[in-house]
Amino acid sequence: MSDVATKIIEILKEHARASNKTMSRDTKMADLEIDSLDLAVVVFDIEDAFGIEIPYDDDDDLENLATVGLIFEKVQALLAESRKAA
Repeated sequence: MSDVATKIIEILKEHARASNKTMSRDTKMADLEIDSLDLAVVVFDIEDAFGIEIPYDDDDDLENLATVGLIFEKVQALLAESRKAA
């Protein structure tokens, strides 16, 4: 597992209400009992951890960030963009 994935999982574990769940790329935020308010905080924590800005709109991004894998892919893409811009 990459450092990015490890950090994302750490952040998700901090906010998950269902702490007994194991996480994989297919794990849904709903299964971790992370609701839209929690997801907003998760997004802020990920932004701080990686120095990126994740476009976030409660309604649209609940679907776009619905699983651990989708969050990982989004962060990877944003990190790649920021490296190109640098």
